[in-house]
Amino acid sequence: MNQPEHDLSARELSAAYASGSDPREVAELVLSRIADLEPVLNAFYVHDPEQVRRDAEASAKRWATGAQLSPFDGVPATVKENITRIGVPIPSGTAISNPPVATENAPVTDRLLEAGIVILGSTTMPDWGMLSSGVSSLHGISRNALDPSLTTGGSSAGAGAAAAAGYGPWHVGTDIGGSIRLPGTWSGLATLKPSAGLVPLNVPYLGRAAGPLARTAADAAALMSLIARPDLRDYSARPYPAMDWFAGPANPAGLRVAVQLDAGSGAAVDPQVAAAVQRAAELFAAAGAHVVELPPFMTPAQLAGIDAFWRTRSWADYSALHEEEREKVLPYIARWCSGGKDYDGVATMEHYHRFAQVQQATIFATAGFDLVLSPVAPMVAFPAEQPMPVDDPDLPMAHISFTLPYNISGQPAATVNCGFTPDGRTIGLQLAGPVGSDDKVLAAAAWFETVRGDTVPDWARASSHTELKLAG
Repeated sequence: MNQPEHDLSARELSAAYASGSDPREVAELVLSRIADLEPVLNAFYVHDPEQVRRDAEASAKRWATGAQLSPFDGVPATVKENITRIGVPIPSGTAISNPPVATENAPVTDRLLEAGIVILGSTTMPDWGMLSSGVSSLHGISRNALDPSLTTGGSSAGAGAAAAAGYGPWHVGTDIGGSIRLPGTWSGLATLKPSAGLVPLNVPYLGRAAGPLARTAADAAALMSLIARPDLRDYSARPYPAMDWFAGPANPAGLRVAVQLDAGSGAAVDPQVAAAVQRAAELFAAAGAHVVELPPFMTPAQLAGIDAFWRTRSWADYSALHEEEREKVLPYIARWCSGGKDYDGVATMEHYHRFAQVQQATIFATAGFDLVLSPVAPMVAFPAEQPMPVDDPDLPMAHISFTLPYNISGQPAATVNCGFTPDGRTIGLQLAGPVGSDDKVLAAAAWFETVRGDTVPDWARASSHTELKLAG
């Protein structure tokens, strides 16, 4: 092979295995990379190298006898710690004692194991998944593989670090307001927050989705081919037509494309971010897409109401803990959720109704468009030690107004890198589409990867073990 096997795509690994390459050798290369980088990146909550070796051994035997479970048998992958695996505790990023232990696999876990995927481990998340960083009372700090001084984003923090570092091609995160896409923008990744219910969950919740973080849109799509399958445990799921995950890049000529540079709420967009997204929109227009500007459709009151509802939800969890356990929760989270303790039932219902308002506004505003282009976040990556981009727990979440609407509307939203700041921080482009157009959204993202030019992340920087150690 002409490149390190840990840097190969899932389809390249599949072809290599079919041609006689050994999954055990790939596993050893990935394990070596993890051992080298993990002291700096801190991407894993649970990682058992011996189990990885046993699973790679089993895959190698299946390939040797023609009994492989899927074309991707032996491909390495990770899952976020809240994607359950039998027997593995589920602390949800908190340092509280005696966390519950999973009694069943999540649907995602089952789909990966049924395909023979080698699960490298469970990746980190911040406390209760309510931070957009890698700061956790349990795990400490997970760091960005492109620059360990910066956040990897969250709450799929470890997944973002693992994807950018080349811990295999596939990583599954979850997203309730941007938690897959924010690591995407701050680590230069290709990601997808899928349509509601397309990737089944065993603990569904309003707006929550599970989906891929990868280096390329093609890898994200290939992972979707395994995990986007119905499962009765997700009682919120809806039927979808078959999707073509292997169609490849799709030229946008003739598509109706909106570009939104003002979300209407939250933090102001960094001019560098706006300029990169505008350049991306111009590439779509030059290719023959019909590009128009989309006005803001989300209000500050809606953002504040949803933030308040989440505070109340987390306050219920926090207040149920014994006093000594409360002291183990990250102080930022304790302060943030305490903002929900004084809302009565009427106020909580008013906050809950904000979800329906945003859902209606998002669907109405984006109807008639094949794609909506926007920033992923209004700002670029911030220091790894900082819990949130706007570091004030008393303020509503100022960085999710571009991502949150598509969780609530159930529409798919992907990310790809579309530029850099002068100091090298990555800028993500979000591509959203109608419900059920996930394969088409990823095909458009794959097309953009072919024309974006020098906006490709320099993965070679993350390959420099020495640089990572010095930077850490």
